[in-house]
Amino acid sequence: MPKFTPQSLHALTSLIVTRMGSGREETQEVADHLVRANLSGHDSHGVGMLPAYVRLLQDGLLVPNQTPYTVVDAGALLVIDARRGFGQRMAADAVRRAIERARETGACVLALRNSSHVGRIGTYGELATRAGMAFTAFVNVADHRDVQAPWGCAEPRLGTNPFCTAVPGPGGEDAGPALLLDMATTTIAAGKARVAYNKGVPVPEGSLIDAGGQATNDPAGFIHDHTGALLSFGRHKGSGLAVMCEIMAGAIGGGQRVDQPVQGGILNSMLATVIDLSRLGDATAIKQGIEATKAHIRSSRAAPGFDEVLLPGEPERRAARQREQAGIDVDDTTWRDIREAAGKLGITEAEIDRTVGANSAMR
Repeated sequence: MPKFTPQSLHALTSLIVTRMGSGREETQEVADHLVRANLSGHDSHGVGMLPAYVRLLQDGLLVPNQTPYTVVDAGALLVIDARRGFGQRMAADAVRRAIERARETGACVLALRNSSHVGRIGTYGELATRAGMAFTAFVNVADHRDVQAPWGCAEPRLGTNPFCTAVPGPGGEDAGPALLLDMATTTIAAGKARVAYNKGVPVPEGSLIDAGGQATNDPAGFIHDHTGALLSFGRHKGSGLAVMCEIMAGAIGGGQRVDQPVQGGILNSMLATVIDLSRLGDATAIKQGIEATKAHIRSSRAAPGFDEVLLPGEPERRAARQREQAGIDVDDTTWRDIREAAGKLGITEAEIDRTVGANSAMR
């Protein structure tokens, strides 16, 4: 299994995204996002997505350098149609607009429609918290086969439908989040099943059902044969949240819904709220309240089987510190798939090796 420095993966991602047709700013946004996902421990949303993006491009289902269309701009309400633009840029630009609007009005409700895959939703929570904003987002996943079996269903009827919420840390702007919860409403993300399949390892118990609706921990059917389904986390409770993510982002936000015809793409829509904490009262007092709540939770003894109490977002920050020093592992299958995808864009093996080698002490 090859290991890479973040710099080498960033350089390779930039090469591939540039050859996909993206301009400099979009390339930077996408590369930053994907490598940051790997650093955070979310390989499911990192550079392993590049083969899918190349396929979407060649199928006409991802549009580099797209100009989003503003559907509604009315005070605290923004509705933006990304028109299949590169998701990492579409979503980041939309959230930046929402942040600026929240500075003017106190809060902004953002409906982002029909973006190609936006990646790790926590990235946008981090973007908001660095501006002193609280962030909440309901996200759906459409335009391809259903992958999540809601509670009581023996067949898939939803996407992985992420939910995210984040609040700022005590250090002021640019300090990042104090707490960040970013999760698929499935027990594991679809990309984690892909990573498990590529590594030849099982997924955790309770994550998948097979074509007959029976529990399985073998991801081969789900990934290779496109049968079976991911299960909602938390039984009926996670399933209920998944349904509401679909309703909020699709039916209410106006994005493509899972009940509509599909073309085989990856479309995300997001209904998000961005709140300027300084407009709610004393922002310092609010942040002190956040920190006091965190301290109260941490004051508990660790439960049997746990070494310490961790709060949302802390595992990702620890993973980033560790991987920045030790490097990022990419499994052999994913590495082969990335190289093959690059080849479809006319990138030679020699170019890949030069790009990676010139930017990596590991590989």
